[in-house]
Amino acid sequence: MESWGALKAVITLQAQGEGEQEVHSLLFTAGSGDKLNRCLFQRADNTSKLKAPSEAPGFCSLRYGLALIMHFSNFTMITQRVSLSIAIIAMVNSSQPHGLSNASAEGPLAETLSDPSTSIKEFNTGASVYEWSPETQGIIFSSISYGIVVTLIPSGYLAGIFGAKQMLGAGLLISSLLTLFTPLAADFGVILVIVIRMIQGMAQGMAWTGQFTIWAKWAPPLERSKLTTIAGSGAAFGSFIILCVGGLISQALGWPFIFYIFSSIGCVCCLLWFTVIYDDPTHHPCISVREKEHIVASLAHQSSSPRRSVPIKAMARCLPLWAIFTGFFSHFWLCTIIITYLPTYISSVLHVNIRDSGVLSSLPFIAASSCTILGGQLADFLLSRNLLRLITVRKLFSSLGLLLPSLCAVALPFVASSYVTTIILLILIPGTSNLCDSGFIINTLDVAPRYASFLMGISRGFGLIAGIISSTATGFLISQDSVSGWRNVFFLSAAVNMFGMFFYITFGQAEIQDWAKEKTMTRL
Repeated sequence: MESWGALKAVITLQAQGEGEQEVHSLLFTAGSGDKLNRCLFQRADNTSKLKAPSEAPGFCSLRYGLALIMHFSNFTMITQRVSLSIAIIAMVNSSQPHGLSNASAEGPLAETLSDPSTSIKEFNTGASVYEWSPETQGIIFSSISYGIVVTLIPSGYLAGIFGAKQMLGAGLLISSLLTLFTPLAADFGVILVIVIRMIQGMAQGMAWTGQFTIWAKWAPPLERSKLTTIAGSGAAFGSFIILCVGGLISQALGWPFIFYIFSSIGCVCCLLWFTVIYDDPTHHPCISVREKEHIVASLAHQSSSPRRSVPIKAMARCLPLWAIFTGFFSHFWLCTIIITYLPTYISSVLHVNIRDSGVLSSLPFIAASSCTILGGQLADFLLSRNLLRLITVRKLFSSLGLLLPSLCAVALPFVASSYVTTIILLILIPGTSNLCDSGFIINTLDVAPRYASFLMGISRGFGLIAGIISSTATGFLISQDSVSGWRNVFFLSAAVNMFGMFFYITFGQAEIQDWAKEKTMTRL
């Protein structure tokens, strides 16, 4: 038996590629069975330590660097989008009489808008002041959303074909340049501002959807929540920063510098993006061998071949996809109300002055950024320790991200008399809502990684439609009666969220769908 054990050990070591000299040294110990067993067990232990695959580096790895750069990109895009919302307070001087007509604003659109607000007077900072009516301002604000809707679906499809690096980088660069020229465009008239905002929305739509094509190739399944939430939290953090410092920049340097500063940041981000980022980890010149092998091995089951066509009919019949779309619709319904009407609610209900209103309006977004990252860390912790299945994690975080903000929203009308409680609930709504980022928000990477960007474009399209409907409905409801109007707004939002939650719990899945798998062709 001892001889058979020695022979078995020799065969095992040879199969593991050990040197001949080391094998002979083991055979010479065969004089004693116990000695041989001790030697073999010690050698097997050392071999297992050497052969055990070490984990790829965590936060010092290239994929986490990619997440930080994408965080910076999302930060830049949201600040460029919100810049006009801050600057327009100084740009529009409603107290000035209608007078000097700006000929550059004359035209069919100006006549259609009946906008006599193209007169310009010089502000004490040297910047122009425009008399844009509230209707005109509404069209300017919404124009960027229309641009995003136009490009969401085609940009997601094209990113999967031509490469997300070029699509996202080009979108960020175009958005930055248009932000830079926005003050100059305002001098030429409102029509040019609307056109620039629409093109900027198209550019940002390209950048938003291209991200998921990159994560389909860079994010291991057990790290998707962490990586995508680190990247996505840049939008919430950017909203916090622009609301905090936008007014200070306008007051100290003049409103045009809001556009100049954040467009310059975007150009720097573009330079970093085109230099560091690659579509595929296998082609990155600076990635370590260990990290490359880790990513490739974790995505080995996932199809990497370029797709020839999109199975639209199969997608339309797929209930798990409709569960994702419904989740986006519900999520964006309440989020749009908070982003759009939060300063109005704080000012009208809490009767806070403009300066304090801006600071208070920024607090929910820093909470949202923190909860996004923490939620991603917790989700991947549950997956990596095999505490919960993937679909359970997705449904858990989706449920929390839709249920908790609904409860806070329903409670708001009943605590309006309490300043502190109202502020706490307003902070919790976007914070808890962003737990969805570890739920259905990234679920397309689970069910159809080959079409992740295309489906993300459709998903965001549902979200933008929900935002347009919810903001319009909110304006109508609060215009009838402020107290009952806000109560109805929050109750309706909670109902929409509950519908989305139950629909996703019922039909949501996390397995790759049959139509999203690579078809293997056999040649005879």
